[in-house]
Amino acid sequence: MDESYQDYINRVARLTLPTACSMQLQTIQHSPKFVEGKPVSFPGYSAITPPMEEDNLNQDFYRQVETIQQQLSQQLETDLFIPLPASSFHFTLADLIWDESYRQAIAANAEFDRVLQQEVAASFQQYQESLSDKKPLTWQLWGVMARPRAIMACLVPKDRESYESVIQLRRYLYQNSGLVGLGIEQQYDITAHITLGYFDKIPPSLNRDRLCIVLSQINDRLLESELPVFTVKEAQLRKFDNMVDYHRQPEWATVKFGV
Repeated sequence: MDESYQDYINRVARLTLPTACSMQLQTIQHSPKFVEGKPVSFPGYSAITPPMEEDNLNQDFYRQVETIQQQLSQQLETDLFIPLPASSFHFTLADLIWDESYRQAIAANAEFDRVLQQEVAASFQQYQESLSDKKPLTWQLWGVMARPRAIMACLVPKDRESYESVIQLRRYLYQNSGLVGLGIEQQYDITAHITLGYFDKIPPSLNRDRLCIVLSQINDRLLESELPVFTVKEAQLRKFDNMVDYHRQPEWATVKFGV
């Protein structure tokens, strides 16, 4: 389902253009994942990189992302933007299950969590054994983009191998019959990103043109400098309770790159 390397580069490059920004901002809306600026229950599982607070390898990268987030917070209208705590920043490699689908799954199957953890471990192990080139994957910060309920920093792979490795990991997960039997399926192509924050209250008088200018200026400054590099050295199964807290047990599955 995921697109080719070149198609991905072309699509993400377009997402940060002013014309795309202007269109995206026409449909923004309040995120139900937050109420009065506080995260609400939104449980599930994903395969992600370690969150910033545990990722010593990418601290310089995350500091630059945090600077962008602060610029947005300072320039956007009050109550429009809910910035996420930088400690929770991460790169989602594969969404698995979330919110109502997860609630229904655990209500119907008391063994759901255990089986999911077991099947993800099997997929990770098969993928790890398939790796011939075990170097870390490198992605770059390309720019910021608006989505219907959030503002994100989007990433592009630094080389074809870094993209194909992530796509292959996703295939091992989404084509695992055990996970499919749990109701887990791929629902959309990957758009690699770090979520900076969510939209809160959208005032009727919101100046979307000005917001687009703010995002475009950030993107212009990024392209005038050396693009920050994000190194993917590990993928982990994580459970989340909301869009801030991502946790795991020591025995849960991981994939190591560069080992």
